[in-house]
Amino acid sequence: MGARSLIGEALDRFEPPPRAVDWSLFAFVVAEAATGLVSFTVSVPEGWPLFWFHRALGIGIIALLAWKLARVRHRLTDPGLWQPSTALSVLTLVAALGALATGIAWVFGLDVRLSYWTLLSVHVGFGLALVPLVAAHAATRFRPSRRVDFERRRTAVRYTVLLAAGAATYRLQQGVNDLLDIAGADRRFTGSQPREGEGNAAFPITSWVADDPAPIDRDDYRLTVDGLVSEPVDLTADELAAGHETEALLDCTSGWYTVQEWGGTRVGDLLDAAGGTDADAAYVRFTSVTGYRWSLPLDEAEDVLLATHVGGERLSHGHGAPARLVAPDRRGFQWVKWVTCVEVRAEYDLGQWVVTLVSGFD
Repeated sequence: MGARSLIGEALDRFEPPPRAVDWSLFAFVVAEAATGLVSFTVSVPEGWPLFWFHRALGIGIIALLAWKLARVRHRLTDPGLWQPSTALSVLTLVAALGALATGIAWVFGLDVRLSYWTLLSVHVGFGLALVPLVAAHAATRFRPSRRVDFERRRTAVRYTVLLAAGAATYRLQQGVNDLLDIAGADRRFTGSQPREGEGNAAFPITSWVADDPAPIDRDDYRLTVDGLVSEPVDLTADELAAGHETEALLDCTSGWYTVQEWGGTRVGDLLDAAGGTDADAAYVRFTSVTGYRWSLPLDEAEDVLLATHVGGERLSHGHGAPARLVAPDRRGFQWVKWVTCVEVRAEYDLGQWVVTLVSGFD
């Protein structure tokens, strides 16, 4: 018996039952989307296990998809077996292959832009589209799962090995990248690639979803500090340039990071200028001219910066002039641009998650 036959036999014996493969694909895709979305909020190195789990799930999906296609390929290749739901199956397969291909290309260092989007952004788009497609596909194709399909000890061992193999494969890929100097060794644990230099031109101009306001006239600009403060105040752009400086790393969810020297006004000083906060104060909300907003706990917010300068230069419009939030240990989408209001609140703002999806749309 040849080596190929032995490998094929081993893979066949390792394959879970058909129903387990189908429903595991659905579970892995949902878990992949969930871990991917949560990873957008993680910027500190202690969060690395989430990214490894996300990548291990991706390797697992490749194996599950291979088993699935080996079982149903005759339905796709024989037009006589096509059904109305076959088009949905093909569309789901395209989304799955798109998500896998762009993810693999990204970890191997391919760094291209497709119009306004990086390859990582395209990967995210495929992944988000895949969730409803797999759900619809499950409703038309998958047979109800049986407890016996998942109760066997062998099945539990298979999935443990599958995830472990995924993590090991990703680690091996990192070693290959380092050995061949592909993508470099200076990526962050988030997968983001470095952007070198100082000032506005050193890093890309990106906006979350559809935020794209007209430039703000500095003479007309006012920053309002209100909410649970003693004396609300309005400040001009010149009054914000107080000369406080801090070095901070900006890690954008579109797949790049940069370390810059930011200059501006410490938020704690702004709150002091408004007479201090009330006893019920717990959060500080930063709102953009577009309506986009994000909140930080009061203790954290007091130490962040409203930046008017980067790398010794006045912020450009694309990077959030006249003032943007600089929040170390937060991902880029939480660094609100074009801030016009700093509001002290007693409660967490759940609505900010909705606003991040609709901000900028008329």
